[in-house]
Amino acid sequence: MTSTHETRDLAAYASHGPTSRGRQFDEADMGSKHTGSKHRENTAVTDADIAALLPRTPFQRDRDRILHSGAFRKLKHKTQVFVYHEGDYFRTRMTHSIEVAQIARSMARALRLNDDLAEAVALAHDLGHTPFGHAGEEALHQVMQDFGGFDHNEQTLRVLTSLEKRYAEFDGLNLTWETLEGVAKHNGPLTGTIPSATAALDAVIDLQLTHHASAEAQLANLADDIAYLSHDFDDALRAGLFGFDVIAALPQVDRILSDIDTQYGALEPGRLTHELVRRLISVFVSDLLATSHEQLAALGATEADGIRHHESPVICFSAEMARDLEVLREFLFTNMWRHYKVNRMTSKAKRVVTDLFNLFMSETNTLPMEWQNGPAGTIAEGEVAARARIIADYIASMTDRYAILEHQRLFELGPILR
Repeated sequence: MTSTHETRDLAAYASHGPTSRGRQFDEADMGSKHTGSKHRENTAVTDADIAALLPRTPFQRDRDRILHSGAFRKLKHKTQVFVYHEGDYFRTRMTHSIEVAQIARSMARALRLNDDLAEAVALAHDLGHTPFGHAGEEALHQVMQDFGGFDHNEQTLRVLTSLEKRYAEFDGLNLTWETLEGVAKHNGPLTGTIPSATAALDAVIDLQLTHHASAEAQLANLADDIAYLSHDFDDALRAGLFGFDVIAALPQVDRILSDIDTQYGALEPGRLTHELVRRLISVFVSDLLATSHEQLAALGATEADGIRHHESPVICFSAEMARDLEVLREFLFTNMWRHYKVNRMTSKAKRVVTDLFNLFMSETNTLPMEWQNGPAGTIAEGEVAARARIIADYIASMTDRYAILEHQRLFELGPILR
């Protein structure tokens, strides 16, 4: 009899690969599709033997498809806070996503959840981000106001379900229902007006948008908070946006800096920064694990849907830690994300995105040929809203440096064959 559980020691309320709700498009077992048999004609090893040695669960396959996608590779040169030319040390969208995935995977294992699913959702969560981070997103949303707006979470679903064109049999990555659900509900259940891409996917695979996501997806969402609230202190301190004296009274930070001083005395700034960041992550993770373990034990769910149908999220911080995190978030908003040096970059980035969009809308023949032509003809001949969405897809797919170079090619008199 086929087991409905994975061979690992996962909790009953975890998401189990054998009981996945599947993929939008049926696929043959890709693990057995290889052509090595002709090289083993004189051996006793069969294709089935090789396939058995290379098993992947559905969620492991999702993770691998995300890692090998073009959209994931582009995250290397997409802004987290600082544009790539500010220095090689600072986080990018890719390093941020990897850090989120590491934290999510570690916490999932501790709670006996499916770490492969948590990792897949974490790696995918920012694939729809524009160049220049939230500055680029705000600019693109502004110019798209009359055409449905722009949201990077919604764009991530578009990337995963249609914009990645790699496979012979379908557009997108054809991920499992559970991974797509986790991405769609990255910020929790969806009610009210549902964005178009999410609504279209929901009509096909019923994402149960008003319910909570799986425990793994809830965990990946909070791992995102842990990662950026920790590493943004690292980047800001190293960039000189503020010093240790400014943050010494912040909740959690105050105790950590005091403990470090007691244990080591005066450390050089680089070591002190790293000790602060690693301990912040540990404090956040420990609180989330302890609180979530209590919640899971009290709920007593016997299947993954027990988590989805609960009245509130089961993976969460304690009330005290949630308050402290909000204080840290407000501090970073004022002293880093809205620092005047960052604002200057933000202003320039918004102009680049706005200029590109307006030019492409008025002169579609300046777009690369593959973006001018579609199944229904050229975008100049189609509906204006459809044209705007295609242009938004093109701009959102750009890295920081490609957007800067494209802006130079289009607005400066100089070489065009670059």
